[in-house]
Amino acid sequence: MLHNSITMVIIILLINIVYVSFFTIRMILTLKGQRYLAAFISMFEVIIYVVGLGLVLDNLNEIQNLIAYAMGYGLGVIVGMKIEEKLALGYITVNVISTEHEKDLPKQLREKGFGVTNWMANGLEGDRLSMQILTPRKYELKLYQTIKELDPKAFIIAYEPKTIHGGFWVKAVRKGRIKV
Repeated sequence: MLHNSITMVIIILLINIVYVSFFTIRMILTLKGQRYLAAFISMFEVIIYVVGLGLVLDNLNEIQNLIAYAMGYGLGVIVGMKIEEKLALGYITVNVISTEHEKDLPKQLREKGFGVTNWMANGLEGDRLSMQILTPRKYELKLYQTIKELDPKAFIIAYEPKTIHGGFWVKAVRKGRIKV
């Protein structure tokens, strides 16, 4: 009897980890405009959800099943987020402000394949080089590392753009021509 109870707890835990991972990925895909892929994933998500919930509801007198369901939900959120980090969908825009305008940072970043728009700006303590850099999210950490190597004192702000239209660099990235 105890063996069946432990097996049931493990099954419920695993089902909910998979379900919530699918749920998290589906939500992220929806937010990124990948509606057809999100809809496809949701079909599997709902099947897994109904099976897992059914197991718990059929055995409501077993508190360990409910605990396994809750733990699986929490672990599923973490697993889903980790999967999304690995997928690194979409683009990131990074604004960089540097005092190193003599080093020609935009040229060095462009040589590494990053799309850079730059201009001179004026800060509290004088002239600054301001750059806006667009890159696929999978290269985000490499970009930060490169910026810090070129200018350890650079001020960096990053955000995810919702819409991208036009520009020669985006076309090159979509064709796989980035060198990073």
